[in-house]
Amino acid sequence: MSNRRSRQSSSSLRISDDQMIDLVSKLRQFLPEIRERRRSDKVSASKVLQETCNYIRKLHREVDNLSDRLAQLLDSVDEDSHEASVIRSLLM
Repeated sequence: MSNRRSRQSSSSLRISDDQMIDLVSKLRQFLPEIRERRRSDKVSASKVLQETCNYIRKLHREVDNLSDRLAQLLDSVDEDSHEASVIRSLLM
């Protein structure tokens, strides 16, 4: 019975070709490097996925850098000030 359940759950998780095309198309819209290309330029799904991973890594680095800058700002202001509370809220 557990074998049957695992087969059912894995088959329900499979994505159809149409769903995959739709997802890749949606990802293209979020990627600045690919979005700026002409619509006629063909970009493979693997390239879109690779660019998505690169873009997510870049966003993570930006978040880390901004968090570091906010932490430095927090160190430079009076901890009971309004500015400090705003910075702490941004870090949460």
